[in-house]
Amino acid sequence: MSDIENKSVLVTGAAGCIGAWVVKKLLDQGAKPVVFDLTENRERLHLIMPHAADVVWEIGDITDYEQLCSVIKKHDVFAVIHLAALQVPYCKIDPIGSAKVNVLGTAHILEACRQHNIQRLAFASSIASPAMGDNDYLATLYGAHKVCGEQMAAVYWQDWQVPSVCIRPGVIYGPGRDRGMSAAPTVAMLAAFNAQSHIIPFSGPVAFVYVEDAADRFIGAVSREIEDAHVFDMQGTEADVADVVREIRRQIEGANIEIIGNPLPFPHAPDDGALNSFLGAKAYKSMKDGIAHTLETFERARVRGILTADMASKMIEQSS
Repeated sequence: MSDIENKSVLVTGAAGCIGAWVVKKLLDQGAKPVVFDLTENRERLHLIMPHAADVVWEIGDITDYEQLCSVIKKHDVFAVIHLAALQVPYCKIDPIGSAKVNVLGTAHILEACRQHNIQRLAFASSIASPAMGDNDYLATLYGAHKVCGEQMAAVYWQDWQVPSVCIRPGVIYGPGRDRGMSAAPTVAMLAAFNAQSHIIPFSGPVAFVYVEDAADRFIGAVSREIEDAHVFDMQGTEADVADVVREIRRQIEGANIEIIGNPLPFPHAPDDGALNSFLGAKAYKSMKDGIAHTLETFERARVRGILTADMASKMIEQSS
C-alpha cells in the first residue's frame, strides 16, 4: 500500500499543467486529491484523463489564509503539493498582485502546514531561482519570488521543524503545457498532430522535463517522511531545440515546424541526479519517449472526443 493511499492531498494550482498530472497520478495511486484553485477550469484534466468532472475541487484564493485553512480542516488534509503561482510575464505585468500569490501564498501554505501539523509538503520553485545569482541569466521578479519561497521554507524548518521538499523544474513539456513562451515545443507537437505549422521562438539547449516525470517527483516528495527543508533542481533531459524538432518530424511525417530566436535566458545543464537519488525515482523519459507519450495522449483525447481539430486549433491560437 502506498504511503498516501486513501489520504487527502491538497493540490494548489491544479488547473495548470503539472497540477493536472499530479491529480491524475494521485488518483492512480489511490490517494484523494483535493484541488484548491482560483478557477474551476478542468480543460487540462479532461485532456489527460476521463472522469475529470469527479475530482474534488474547492474554488479558493491562495492569498486567503482563512479559506485555505478551512479547506484543509474540511478534508483532513494529510499532505500538500503547492504549485499555484504567477509566472514570469504576469509578474512583470502585475508586480504587487503576483507577489501576493507567489510570496504571500507560499507563506500561507507554510503557516497552514505548521498550524495543522502537516508533515508532508512539496512545493514548486523554478530554474528562474538560481538565475538570480551572479551569472549571465535573466533576473526576474518571478525568480525573486521563488528565492523568497525557498528561504521561507528553510526558516520554517529552522524555527518550527516544518519539513518540505522544494523542486525547481526546468522547462516542462507534454500534454497540458499550452501557455507561455517555453510551451512552444509542446504546442509544436500539438500543431504537427493537428496538421498545422508552428514556429518555436527560441533555440539552443534547454533543460526539458516531461510533465508526467515532474508530477511523479512532486508526489514522491510527499510519499515519505522527511526532515529538513530540501531544495532540488529538476533538469530532466537536456536537449537542443533543433534535436526536438527533428524528433517531432521523425514521429510525424510532414511536420512543419520552424525555429527562430535566441536561446532561453535560463539555466540548463544535465540533471545532477540529486532529486532522483533522494526519492529513489526512475530515470527521466528520453525526448523520444516523451514526444511519443505526448502524441499518444493527444490521440486518446481525440478518440474520447476531447481533442477535435477545432479544439486543437483554438489551443494553438491561445498559446501565442
